Amino acid sequence: MPSISLNGATIAYTDTGPRDAPAIVFGHGLLFGGWMFGPQTAALRSRYRCVTLDWRGQGESPATPGGYDMDTLTADALALIEALGLAPAHWVGLSMGGFVGQRIAARHGEMLRSLTLLDTSAGPEDPRKAREYRRMARVQRVIGVRPLLVKIRPLLFGPAFLASPAARPVVSGWARRLARLDRAGLSKAVRGVADRPGVAAEIGRITVPTLVITGADDSATPPADAHLIAARIPGAQLRIVPDCGHTSTLEQPAVITALLETFLGER
Repeated sequence: MPSISLNGATIAYTDTGPRDAPAIVFGHGLLFGGWMFGPQTAALRSRYRCVTLDWRGQGESPATPGGYDMDTLTADALALIEALGLAPAHWVGLSMGGFVGQRIAARHGEMLRSLTLLDTSAGPEDPRKAREYRRMARVQRVIGVRPLLVKIRPLLFGPAFLASPAARPVVSGWARRLARLDRAGLSKAVRGVADRPGVAAEIGRITVPTLVITGADDSATPPADAHLIAARIPGAQLRIVPDCGHTSTLEQPAVITALLETFLGER
């Protein structure tokens, strides 16, 4: 997996598809990596240049001493877009990737062709959830993530998916990848999400075409969050996916891919 030095960090990324095609940049959710967009990049890379990046301390990107706040991650994403010559790019961000995508679109709209926000929020973390996430980050740093998986799984995956046979290889693969991450880096990434400020006051400035998608059973960022985003971004489209939790690209890959193909095709 290639990597690039940006803003004092080493960022791992993938880059597939025709170099002269419009670019899609995929930003993953907390506790994942760019691999969570595998079904989508496989379907789209014949027509688009598909780039995924791994945030600091997650996926294949090594941990850094700092820089896990959303503004620094936004700077990392912008630097990658510039370094690879991708602008203007389509941005597809899930959860944490959506936090970054909203910041890019509101503050640097010229860098984007469109914005797709999956299972994300424009507000700060709910105080109750933020306290729990900070607590889990402290525990994880000491004893590792495996003892916490029973609590994390229902936050990241919906009940319909977890009850299906298709979930077993996906969830076990996710857990293996997660257990390999540097404990300190992962803890800082969780804190970066828990402590993030909201951007609801900014997203009314977004002018690029925007698609907002969320799982009907998403408990980490409930559908009400998606409704708020769609109401505040002028002209945004909203789609609710049934029988789907927070990790929509893996729980309902065909549905998410079809929605992306339609939306991007219209651009």
